[in-house]
Amino acid sequence: MSVSLSSLTTREAIADALYRCLLGLDTGDFAMFKSAWLAEDPDTSFVIGDTTTVGFDNIAESLYKRIAALDTTHFTTNIRIDLKDGSDEASLTSYSLAQHYRAGEGLKREGQQLLTGGIYYVDLKEDKGDGLWKVKKWTLKFLWSEGDMSIVGR
Repeated sequence: MSVSLSSLTTREAIADALYRCLLGLDTGDFAMFKSAWLAEDPDTSFVIGDTTTVGFDNIAESLYKRIAALDTTHFTTNIRIDLKDGSDEASLTSYSLAQHYRAGEGLKREGQQLLTGGIYYVDLKEDKGDGLWKVKKWTLKFLWSEGDMSIVGR
């Protein structure tokens, strides 16, 4: 699957960073997941609740390895992007809905599941090296959950 898409407007390219991350998680595609992050920036972070993970290697270890191993679908909608004209930095918010099953149990009707709803708050920066917009800081605020939190190791 191609990381870069052609003919995207700037706002579409910003939203695409979010889509690449979620697609990478749901398909277990590490290259796609990594393309969404400012991996070389030591201050890149992922925040969930009162836990902040700093540095891409730590994010890959704590988020990607845990979630990509599951049967998941992540949906996002109501994306709002704040971008000043000519800037290489932006922020976005969006609603999230994510379904999680243990590996191999997604198609089992009786399988335990976890469904979560929340809001993403994402700060992004354009990477001048490859021209892709990438996540600098991603904060996930859970609003509700239904099911078994142990599926995601919480």
